[in-house]
Amino acid sequence: MKPTEDLILAFESSCDDTSVAILDTQYHILSNIISSQVSHNDFGGILPELASRLHLKNILYLTETAIQTTAVDPARIAAIAVSINPGLIGSLIVGLSFAKGLAWSMNIPLITVNHLLAHIFANYIGNPDLKPPYAALVVSGGHTELVCFNRGTEFQVIGKTLDDAAGETFDKAAKLLGLPFPGGPVIDQLAQSGNSSFLALPRALNRKDDHNFSFSGLKTAIKTHLANQDENYIRSHINDLAASIQTAIIEPLVNKTVRWCKNHHIPTILLAGGVAANSLLRQWMPAAAGKHGIRVYCPPVKLCLDNAAMVAAAAVTKYRNGKFSTLDVNAFSTKGTKEI
Repeated sequence: MKPTEDLILAFESSCDDTSVAILDTQYHILSNIISSQVSHNDFGGILPELASRLHLKNILYLTETAIQTTAVDPARIAAIAVSINPGLIGSLIVGLSFAKGLAWSMNIPLITVNHLLAHIFANYIGNPDLKPPYAALVVSGGHTELVCFNRGTEFQVIGKTLDDAAGETFDKAAKLLGLPFPGGPVIDQLAQSGNSSFLALPRALNRKDDHNFSFSGLKTAIKTHLANQDENYIRSHINDLAASIQTAIIEPLVNKTVRWCKNHHIPTILLAGGVAANSLLRQWMPAAAGKHGIRVYCPPVKLCLDNAAMVAAAAVTKYRNGKFSTLDVNAFSTKGTKEI
């Protein structure tokens, strides 16, 4: 790394993972430390108050560790980046307040970043020469959106979920099957040896001119089917049920994204968000898009999950263009991909 490259210190605290990262403006990761809050697993979901308290407990220690383990001179840090929305408002406030204080004390700029935009820009880590136009499929526990970037960070939302998100559907299906939280990775693993045609499940909004998503009907169909079965049935067919559920979630994501890109001559698709770690999505999307000459990029599995390196990556363009935030900026929890 050239000594003249600027460094960005970034924070991510939008949900239950506390993360601190140091990235240079060429998208090279110097440090990316993630502290996962496993305490929530016992409750089958995230407890917002507990998440906020654990962020408060961990963020200073992680910051010190990130700087010490990379032996970075703090004077070389040129900007502070932090996710500001969407997310759990208490968790966001912890990260933002800490970032504000650090930016003020170090007398360097503060850059605020949309959490979903950060997931998309995780693709630039390892692929720094990516350039629009491209479509980004953002799939996570709370969000499912298809957005198209024409230049820089300017984009339009093509489609979004009308109810449950893809990741949320994985979690709810896992709970109905008696599987632990989070459900996505568990269902993905079980589905590897299952028959995806075992159970016929609905695909909502299955019209060629509709690019929105809906998973509430699928969730209801799963619940209705399992209500008429006993525990022995679920245990005996758990792999087949997992494969059927996973296919019903992934298939519309792939079909609608590829169809829109083909019809609008978009040459590139970026996968983003926690569900982008799903093995079936990572297999099917390149296969389907490749038939039409469309390239597909997805971050390494570790960078699909919430992390601060992606926040820093999304801040690079703002840093280069001098788009800084004032210290009176507030966090907010409104859903969706937005540029702040």
